[in-house]
Amino acid sequence: MAKKETVSQTLIVAFVLCIVCAVIVSSAAVILKPKQEANKELERKINVLAAAGMMEKGADVDQLFSRFTAKVVDLDSGAYLDVDPSTIDSRKEAKNPALSTALSKKDDLAKINRRANRAIVYILEKDQEIDTIVLPIHGYGLWSTLYGFLALEGDLNTVAGLGFYSHTETPGLGGEIDNPRWKAQWPGKKLYNQSGDLAIQVTKGKNNPELADSIHKIDGLSGATLTTRGVDNLVHYWLSEGGYGPFLAQLNKGG
Repeated sequence: MAKKETVSQTLIVAFVLCIVCAVIVSSAAVILKPKQEANKELERKINVLAAAGMMEKGADVDQLFSRFTAKVVDLDSGAYLDVDPSTIDSRKEAKNPALSTALSKKDDLAKINRRANRAIVYILEKDQEIDTIVLPIHGYGLWSTLYGFLALEGDLNTVAGLGFYSHTETPGLGGEIDNPRWKAQWPGKKLYNQSGDLAIQVTKGKNNPELADSIHKIDGLSGATLTTRGVDNLVHYWLSEGGYGPFLAQLNKGG
């Protein structure tokens, strides 16, 4: 007659199986990490290029992205920092009180709670002048934090493009921020009016292209008022003194 398994034997077998599975999972994570990091880096490059309107089907991503120079900016002063961009993670730094700034309810237009003190910007130069600059932006929509890039032309007033690469807004409503037709409204829009005031606005409903201020207006998302408001708020925040305002001011002065 076969000997019955004891409780201790069953526990030993289960323990050994757990150890083996843990080793397999850990090994897979270590082996796949370089590939995951490479894919993450490729995705970042594609998103920067897409925001700048430079991403084309079949294009060599690395070759196109090599035209950009990544630089670290101190958001409080607007000055460049002598820091390797690959060594910082703005998302993680935003959660670290030593590396970020807590925002008051009044100042937190984008509803991000804390803002990292440093940011990575991407600059494309032509004839030693800024041709395009891409700024990381984020802020809360209806259901989620929207992460994306805002690209500006060399005059620092004309929008070259805008795109979001991470969000969980409602498909068909707020999720329409991914719609190429909606994103196509952004290139050519002007951030500031003739008085120098920030005038860019994502409005509720359609805009009249015949009006003089239409150069500053983007149509809102139908049926997605809160996402529309969220996009408008986050763009205004990141272009304000609390965001890239000091940095853009430095560039306008030739800094």
